Amino acid sequence: MKWGLVVLAAVFEVVWVIGLKHADSALTWSGTAIGIIFSFYLLMKATHSLPVGTVYAVFTGLGTAGTVLSEIVLFHEPVGWPKLLLIGVLLIGVIGLKLVTQDETEEKGGEA
Repeated sequence: MKWGLVVLAAVFEVVWVIGLKHADSALTWSGTAIGIIFSFYLLMKATHSLPVGTVYAVFTGLGTAGTVLSEIVLFHEPVGWPKLLLIGVLLIGVIGLKLVTQDETEEKGGEA
């Protein structure tokens, strides 16, 4: 559940980052602002029980990969094997960080 907050925060990050580039009306700028608010709210909630450094690294890594992939799929950005390979390396690092990080309740042996 706690890591789910980080993943959901990263999804909202992708929304607002794309919004920064493509927003062109009050409605789309409002959506971008809402994405920022939700993204950081979820990020802050996750840091209550997970290490902030790891949470932030996972958040930015997923957000970066998600933004690049969204730009490729939705806006037809050029793509090549080097770009895909580097996204894969980034995701391997993010998954690795998540796997080696325990939340604070696991370290203390209690329930949240």
